[in-house]
Amino acid sequence: MYIKISAVAVTLIQVVGFAQATTSTVSASKSTVSTLSKPQDYWKSFNSLVDPLNITIAAIPQTTSNDPSVECTYYEPPSNFKYNAKEWPNLWETATSNGMANTSEFQALYNAIDWSKAPKIDVRKLNTDGSINMTGYDQNTDPDCWWSASTCTKPKLEGVNEDIYTCPEPQTWGLTYDDGPNCSHNAFYDYLEAEKIKASMFYIGSNVVNWPYGAQRGQKAGHHIADHTWSHQLMTTLTNTEVLAELYYTQKAIKMVTGVTPIHWRPAFGDVDDRVRWIATQLGLTTILWDLDTDDWAAGTSETLESVQKTYEDFIAMGTNGTFKNSGQIVLTHEIDNTTMTLAMEFLPKIRAAYKNVIDVATCMNITNPYHESTVTIAPFNASAASSPAAAAASSADAVHSAAASVTSGAASDATSKDGSKAAVSAAAAVDSVSTSAGIQVSSNSLLMAFFAAAAAYLFSKLM
Repeated sequence: MYIKISAVAVTLIQVVGFAQATTSTVSASKSTVSTLSKPQDYWKSFNSLVDPLNITIAAIPQTTSNDPSVECTYYEPPSNFKYNAKEWPNLWETATSNGMANTSEFQALYNAIDWSKAPKIDVRKLNTDGSINMTGYDQNTDPDCWWSASTCTKPKLEGVNEDIYTCPEPQTWGLTYDDGPNCSHNAFYDYLEAEKIKASMFYIGSNVVNWPYGAQRGQKAGHHIADHTWSHQLMTTLTNTEVLAELYYTQKAIKMVTGVTPIHWRPAFGDVDDRVRWIATQLGLTTILWDLDTDDWAAGTSETLESVQKTYEDFIAMGTNGTFKNSGQIVLTHEIDNTTMTLAMEFLPKIRAAYKNVIDVATCMNITNPYHESTVTIAPFNASAASSPAAAAASSADAVHSAAASVTSGAASDATSKDGSKAAVSAAAAVDSVSTSAGIQVSSNSLLMAFFAAAAAYLFSKLM
């Protein structure tokens, strides 16, 4: 088996000199819970002001423009999300930062978990070069179902939710986008809405509180919203408390901003083992991975644009050459920057022409209740217009041309975190422009690019 894994050195960046936009407001996100009868009830203590079935997006330049320099400037958060920095982890830092492991709400959750049943699996170590240290780990027997070592997706332990990594229905493209909400995604989301396409959107907690209207738009459009951790780190290298915090505070961010609490999550870089899965299971979360990787995040940096386009074309050909005659697949793509979103709009018409179903993962798995809340549902398999070949044929070319023309391609200027399985971004790709984000003023998605520019990443390939 050919195994790919990308690992980055986790380097915390001190974010200084930014102004608090809402520190004088009283936060609506504060939880008063001090005890929990069972950990799975944690989401019931989130007092969101958002009705997920009745979201209104304010018509401000940042939500209506297709100019990234306009979209990615500071705006006041919506009235139904009051951000108080004292009640959240520091942006892009481990979610235990800012004293968040000691809050009454987090302690209530932590104490409700029976940690005596947690898998006795060591926290992974990083090498000095930023790669994961696999020294001494038997990748052949793979006792911990460590995806980074073996691409294992079926836990070796009972009581741990099994991963979703492919769509079972033939000729199905499971559509997923990581690392949102991106501040400059208006044209991309306009395109998806015009074409009636629904995707699984894996949102990073720091991005959700930074760009709340972006997250609300994803929910309003009916996309399948899922958790992508607070700070996009290699989860197996974090302690139990840190793993729990990364998931919990992202769940809270998504709930407070969109009104829903996901039951699905995706680990950054796919780095998950049975210890991390067990903790996620305590929150009612199931891991979603992938079986095809476009490496779109690397286009124009460690991979040429032409190489990524060729990968897209190869995957599209699989829809007509019989590769997926008896099954489907889940594809890893990203809402990172204008390059990845432009690539998506360029190839989606071809994807829909080649595959019978182009749908989100919840739909391909026929999961009609993808949130803890029972009030928000997703249409069952084959009920979506996006899965219809007739719908795919209607005006796709015009829509993608119009939307793509409005996007300024520039991966460095808007880039957020990088999933995937190849080399990381070089320091030269760090952005030059600085903008601000809702909640607190920071360099927009370029902040994470700078974060990764300080780290090194390496490709590990092994024949098994």
